[in-house]
Amino acid sequence: MKFICSCCGAEANVNTREEKCKCGGLWKLDFQPPRFALELIDKDTWSLFRYRKFMALADDSWKDITLGEGMTPIIKFDEDVLLKMDYYMPTLSFKDRGAAVLIAHCKSIGVDSVVQDSSGNAGNSVAAYCAKAGIACEIFVPEGTSDKKINMIKSHNAKVNIVEGNRDHCADVCREKVKKERVYYANHVYNPFFYEGTKTYIYETYEQLKRIPKNIFIPLGNGTLFIGIVKALEELLESGAIDEMPQLIAVQSEKCNPFIVAVENNKKEPAIVNVLPTMAEGISIGVPMRGKEILEYIYKYNIKMISAPENRILEARKVLAAKGIYCEHTTAAIFAAYWHYCDLFGKTSDCLISMCGAGLKSDH
Repeated sequence: MKFICSCCGAEANVNTREEKCKCGGLWKLDFQPPRFALELIDKDTWSLFRYRKFMALADDSWKDITLGEGMTPIIKFDEDVLLKMDYYMPTLSFKDRGAAVLIAHCKSIGVDSVVQDSSGNAGNSVAAYCAKAGIACEIFVPEGTSDKKINMIKSHNAKVNIVEGNRDHCADVCREKVKKERVYYANHVYNPFFYEGTKTYIYETYEQLKRIPKNIFIPLGNGTLFIGIVKALEELLESGAIDEMPQLIAVQSEKCNPFIVAVENNKKEPAIVNVLPTMAEGISIGVPMRGKEILEYIYKYNIKMISAPENRILEARKVLAAKGIYCEHTTAAIFAAYWHYCDLFGKTSDCLISMCGAGLKSDH
């Protein structure tokens, strides 16, 4: 197991404290799991670490880090839609999948202090798992972040810095601190150990349903869930657990859509777009750092792109809540995008949609 630079191919030990290669490229993880099989799941472990034989874990540090994340139910919303209830997590969002694994890695290599930038949910997750691990934590969030998310981060004894400007500028400010002070960057975009956690979204789905739905709608901002889903599906394909890749549909905000514009113009890099204010703050990423990698996946697997109409986000949230599903605005945007997809392409059945974040976190 080692890091490989996504740009120049240079190799590094996974114990490195460098957040990226000297050439500027982001790390990819060179790790080959065994062929996926239900028999290799540790059914006595009630967390996503039941899948640890398929995950890049150096030791048992996860045992002291886990908060019981994962194992979220899949419920039937209607005859066409299944909802994966990922806000049933310790910090009420799917980001706990990646944070649990990333902070377990930090603990295993002796990291005692980290920084992270986030629109809120990833910051919540990293702060919570750092609290459990006894690791000092500092989180940077952009102005306009929900007070409830900020208060959650603070409750875990993490320092919070509210940065003027948009989400991309917030990331730049945080990365400048990393560059100057050489503190460990426990970032959900840069660090590939995070994707070892988000892979479990698919492992769970397969274990629960004994199959994979035909259509999977995925929120796409920085791509943390997107990359994990694709990697896990590749593993299922290689193992023979599934015969073909399901249709993946990536969702972007119509106010911030660098991947949609790139695909429309057959580009290999995300487009430069004018980022406008959106209720779907969790996917409002104008400069996705793994953009080229994500676009390679999009073209390789003929992943479809769809925008979430801003004027239907609150309607979607209301419809979901009327059936007992109280989600945050970014999550409702995925459901609004599903409606938009059906408007364009007709009735679409056997769909899996992630309920990524809880509603109480974005009431602002």
